[in-house]
Amino acid sequence: MAKILVIDDEKSIRNSLKDVLEYEKHEIELAEDGIAGLEKFRENKYDIVLCDIKMPQMDGMEVLDQLMKESGDFSVIMISGHGTIDTAVDALKRGAYDYIEKPLDLNRLLVTIRNAMDKTSLITETRTLKRKVSKVYEMVGESEPIHEIKEMIERVAPTDARVLITGDNGTGKELVARWLHEKSVRAPMPFVEVNCAAIPSELIESELFGHEKGSFTSAHKQRKGKFEQANGGTLFLDEIGDMSLSAQAKVLRALQENKINRVGSDKDIDVNVRIIAATNKNIKKEIEEKLFREDLYHRISVILIRVPTLNERLEDIPLLAEYFNNQIAKEYGSKKKEIEKGAIQELQKINWTGNIREFRNVLERLFILGDQKISAKDVIAFAQPISK
Repeated sequence: MAKILVIDDEKSIRNSLKDVLEYEKHEIELAEDGIAGLEKFRENKYDIVLCDIKMPQMDGMEVLDQLMKESGDFSVIMISGHGTIDTAVDALKRGAYDYIEKPLDLNRLLVTIRNAMDKTSLITETRTLKRKVSKVYEMVGESEPIHEIKEMIERVAPTDARVLITGDNGTGKELVARWLHEKSVRAPMPFVEVNCAAIPSELIESELFGHEKGSFTSAHKQRKGKFEQANGGTLFLDEIGDMSLSAQAKVLRALQENKINRVGSDKDIDVNVRIIAATNKNIKKEIEEKLFREDLYHRISVILIRVPTLNERLEDIPLLAEYFNNQIAKEYGSKKKEIEKGAIQELQKINWTGNIREFRNVLERLFILGDQKISAKDVIAFAQPISK
C-alpha cells in the first residue's frame, strides 16, 4: 500500500483517482493546485505524487522542480492531457519517474505505481545494506594533532614501512590504517582487517595463516588465512596487543621471511603484505610483563603514529558535528538539523571517554530526540543520560 498525493486542478479527475486508488488499498490525499500540493508534501510523507502539468498559478513542471529539491524516497508521476513527446522527455530529465497521458489508462497507471513502489523499496534496501556493510572513511578536523597525522600519512603511505598505530578506543585508529592503504601503491589490492581481540586465542593462528582440511576437529575444508587474502595488499592487525604469544611468534616469522604455513601443513607459502598494526595498550608495559614479544614490537613499529583523544582536539567538534549531522541525515533520508552554537559549546564541555565513536552515537541520539534545531538544552538532556 502506498501513500499517494494527487495534485490536479480538475475536481473530477482528483475524485476519480481517489476512488480507483483507494479501491486498490492505497492511502490518497488530494490537492487542487501546485501550491497546495507542495504545502501538503512538506507537511507529510508520501511514497508517490501524481501531478498534472497544466494548472493555474504554478504548473506541474514547476512543482516537479520543487519536489526534486526535497529529500526522501518518493516518486513523481506526471499526468497531462496536453502533453507532447518533448514534454514527456523534459519531465523525465527533471526527475519524474514516469509520464502518463490523459485520458488515463488505469491499468497502466496501477502498473506504474507498483513499479515505482518497487523502485522505492530497492532504494531503501540498498541504503540499509550500505549502512550495514560500508563506511565512509574521511578524516575530519583542522586541529594541530590531526594536521600532524595527515602529514605523517602523506609521507609514510607511499612506502612499505610497517606502522604501529596507538591510541584509546574509538579514536579512529582504523581510519588512519585505511588512509595509509588508500594513499599507497597497494591501494588497488585488498585491505584485510583482523581484530585480534575478537578472535579466541585457539583460533587466531587459523584465522591469520589458514588451515588444511582435517587439521583440527572442525576443519572440514581447506581455508586461506588473512595473510594469503591480503597478498599484494595491506593486512591490518587491530588490537595486536591482545594476540597470543604463540601467534606472535608465527607473525614474527612471517614478517622475517615473508612466508607462512597453514595450520596442519609444513609447506611454505610466499606472501607479500604490508603490515599495519594498532593497539590501545601500552606495548612497552606488555613487554615488561612478558605478554608481548619485544622482537615483534621492533618489527611492526618502524613508524609510530599516535591518534589523539577527542578531548585533545575539542576545537574539531564543530566540524565533526557538521560532518556527522550530514551523514546521519543521509542515512535516515531526512534533512540535516541546525546545531546551535550553544549546543556546540555544551558538546565541548563533555569528557569524551569513548572518543569519536561515542561522539557519533551522541550526535545520532540528538538527531533522533532533539528538536529541528539542536540546542544546548537538548545536549544537556540527551548527551549523557546515564549520569543523570
